Amino acid sequence: MLDVLIIGGGAAGLSCALVLGSAKNKAFAKNKQIAIITHQKTSHLQSALFNNVLGLTPKTTGVSILESGKKQLYHLYPHIEQIENEKVSAISKSAYGFKVETNKNTYLSKRVVIAVGYTNLMTIKGLDQHIEPHPRAALEKDRIWLKNTDHLIENNLYVAGTLAGWRSQFAMAAGSGAHVATDILTLWNDGKQTKVHDKLT
Repeated sequence: MLDVLIIGGGAAGLSCALVLGSAKNKAFAKNKQIAIITHQKTSHLQSALFNNVLGLTPKTTGVSILESGKKQLYHLYPHIEQIENEKVSAISKSAYGFKVETNKNTYLSKRVVIAVGYTNLMTIKGLDQHIEPHPRAALEKDRIWLKNTDHLIENNLYVAGTLAGWRSQFAMAAGSGAHVATDILTLWNDGKQTKVHDKLT
């Protein structure tokens, strides 16, 4: 049984995992079981080139961020399990939260964060009733979103990144993932508004 399962290893998913991982020394986050399914083949970062993102060296590629992001997560927060080479096929409710089925395994998690791309090729069974045309994309691009309120689709089921209705900008997708992570940390911290910062000593 996982406490959080993040689906998607792009900007939103990795950002969510990094923020959750960074809270590991907080009493309310200790011993939490967190995993991320790092499927990246449909990430728009695969073809991205960044010149306009604060903090990134101009000409940084999206492919390099996908790889360095997984390494950063592994080296800083190895307690977060990275599940590679699996693609989610279905999500359903279970007695304790959600059952997530992939092409290889089945996982149980109290909370799920969906952070995959916003193309209409997204084919996770169990989410159909939440799919609507994307509110911030050109109609001819046929993009979708999972209808949500402040990233929450329904109790304990979150969406982050472009699939949450945000525009396809790296900073927005990453920020969306971080937003979801701090919402989850706030719940773990008995509803006290929570964020995690590292500081110079």
